[in-house]
Amino acid sequence: MAEPILVDSFIAVTLGIVVYFLGSRLTEQFEFLRKYSIPEPVSGGLLAALVTLGVVTVTGREVVYDLASRDSLLIYFFTTIGLNARFSDLIKGGPLLGLMLVLTIGYMFIQNGIGVVGASLFGLPSQAGVMMGTTSLIGGHGTAIAWGPVVEEQYAVAGAAELGIAAATIGLIMASLIGGPIASYLIARDQLEPSAKEKTAAANSNEEGSGMVASTDPTGGPTNPGMMRAILWTHLAIVIGFIADESLELTGANLPLFVPCLLSGILLANLMPRVFPKIKTPTGTASLQLLQDFSLAVFLSMSLMSMQLWTLAGSAGVLAFTMTLQAAAAAAFIIFVVYRTMGRNYFAGVMSAGFAGFALGATPTAIANMTAVTHKYGPSPLAFIVLPLVSAFFVDIANAFIIQLFVSNLP
Repeated sequence: MAEPILVDSFIAVTLGIVVYFLGSRLTEQFEFLRKYSIPEPVSGGLLAALVTLGVVTVTGREVVYDLASRDSLLIYFFTTIGLNARFSDLIKGGPLLGLMLVLTIGYMFIQNGIGVVGASLFGLPSQAGVMMGTTSLIGGHGTAIAWGPVVEEQYAVAGAAELGIAAATIGLIMASLIGGPIASYLIARDQLEPSAKEKTAAANSNEEGSGMVASTDPTGGPTNPGMMRAILWTHLAIVIGFIADESLELTGANLPLFVPCLLSGILLANLMPRVFPKIKTPTGTASLQLLQDFSLAVFLSMSLMSMQLWTLAGSAGVLAFTMTLQAAAAAAFIIFVVYRTMGRNYFAGVMSAGFAGFALGATPTAIANMTAVTHKYGPSPLAFIVLPLVSAFFVDIANAFIIQLFVSNLP
C-alpha cells in the first residue's frame, strides 16, 4: 500500500467535533436513532469511518490519525466521573458493585468459550479464540495489542494481534449499536421510569455541595468561574493520579492511567470539603457535567471515525461468525441474567445498556450508551458510579488472570 495519509492531533480533534455534529444531525433526521438511543458520536463516527474506508479503497492509501489528544480526553472523562462521585453513593452501590463484578467475571468465561468455539470451527488454534474473546472485547484494543505478540510468539498463532484488533473494532461497533435498543426494549416492556430516589439524587447533584452553580447562576447552567473551577480540579486530580500511577509502576502493577485518575477524583471530591470546608469543589455542577460530556463525546467520535475498517477483510469469515455469536450471547445474558439480577427496575435497565457497552466494546462506549438512555428516559446516578468502577478497574485486573488461564491451559 502507498504512503499513508497522516492526520495530526489537532486536526483529529477538530474532525472529532465535526463528526459529533454530524451524528447529532443524523439523530435529528432519523427516528430510529432517537428511538433506540444511539449516541450521536456513534452514528457520526460510523459514517465517518465508512467515508474513510472509501478514501482508502479509492486512493490505496491508509488514513492514520494521531490519537494522542483522544487519549487525553479519556483521562479527562474518567477524572470528572471521579469528581462527581460521592462516598454516600459508593456505599449504597457497594452490594450492587460486588454483584455486577460477579456477573461480569462469570460472563468473561462465557465470552472466551465462544471465541474458542469460533476459532476451532474455522481451523484456528484454540488460543486464537481468546483473541476474539475477553482480550479484544472486554479488554478492548489496548489489551488486544498487548496480548497479540504474546499469543503469536508463545502459542504460534500467526496474526494474533491483527485478529484481536479486528475483533475489538467489530465489538466496538456492536457495543455502540445494541446497548441502547436493549435498554429501550426493557424499559418499554416493563414500563420503567426513574425512582423517586433517583430523581432526587439527580436534582440534588445540581443544587447541593460546595460551590454549586445554582448559587451563582439562577438557571443552573455552566458559568465561566464554574468551568475554570471544573478544569482546575480535574487537572489537580490528574496530577495526583499520574503520581500514583508512577508509584504503582514501581511496584510492578500496570493499570491504565485513567484508573488512578478516577480514584484520585473520588478522593479529592469527598475529602477536600471535609478538610477545607470553605473551598469550593465542582462536584455536581453543570460546569463539570459539561466538561464530562464534551470529553466523552469527542473521545468516542474520534474512536469511531479512526477505525481501520479495511483491516477486517483478512479474517472476515471467522470474525463474522464469532462476533455474531458474541453479540447474541451478550444480548441474551443481559436480558435474562443482568437485568433480572440487578433488580428488574429502571437502574437495571440503564445498567443493561452499560453492560452491553463494555462487554463488547469499552467503558466509554458503556457510558455513552447509558447517557443516551438517561437523556431520553430520566436519570440514574448510581449506574454511573457502579459501572465505571467495575468495568474500568476490577475487570481489567480479573481479565489479565482469565486470559492467562485460558491461553496456558488450552490444547
